[in-house]
Amino acid sequence: MATITERGAELRRLHDAPELLQVVNVWDAISATTIAALPETRALATASHSIAATLGYEDGENIPLDLMLDMVGRIVRATDLPVSADLEGGYADAGETVRRAIGVGVVGANLEDRMRPFDEAVAVNRDAVRAAEAEGVPFALNARTDVFLRDAFPSTEEKIEEAVRRGRAFLDVGATSVFVPGLLDEPTVTALVGGLGDRKLSVIAVPGSLPPARLHELGVTRVSYGPWSQRVALTALQDAAQALYAGGTLPSGTRALN
Repeated sequence: MATITERGAELRRLHDAPELLQVVNVWDAISATTIAALPETRALATASHSIAATLGYEDGENIPLDLMLDMVGRIVRATDLPVSADLEGGYADAGETVRRAIGVGVVGANLEDRMRPFDEAVAVNRDAVRAAEAEGVPFALNARTDVFLRDAFPSTEEKIEEAVRRGRAFLDVGATSVFVPGLLDEPTVTALVGGLGDRKLSVIAVPGSLPPARLHELGVTRVSYGPWSQRVALTALQDAAQALYAGGTLPSGTRALN
């Protein structure tokens, strides 16, 4: 079993490496081991929305932090790969939340800025970085800005400008990468990479997003899939159930993965 220091160093290396880091988000131990079993998988990331849904909660820090971290710890223990945790907005104390996440073996995290006032958003990320440093663990902070998910800025150009302003400030206080979720077209990705720097932009793939190969060519460091990986699994489950109710059989090629 790799040590937490080794896993943290590896996650940082994967963000700095020239290859695009793809993380297919997981939500429990079995989804973690299923994805970790693939030779292409180099790291795992949790999806807060998916974990909350698994345990019957709405997204948005409605799931108690203890429950969230319990599931994250189960995911960490299920694999030897480095795990980054979606810690939502930091649960009111980003430094303490990061410290507790490291306590269950996490070596990276997403933190949402939720469009807090600029200085407050920067301070949240600074607190997270300092907490990881105090624990002595190499840590990959994927600092998220929600500029493209809110209506605060009417034009794409203004959204790009604000995302870059926030993202560069997050990088200045020690974030490893800047996560800008949303359905981003190629000109927008190009502008964000230009403003943040090569291999600093992290994105989410949603239906209609640019393919991974093109994201790599544009200088993106990381692509994740958020709740969409769970939605794919649940869609397949529901489709299979409908086929069974209609008199069909289990899909051919179904494998025993546990």
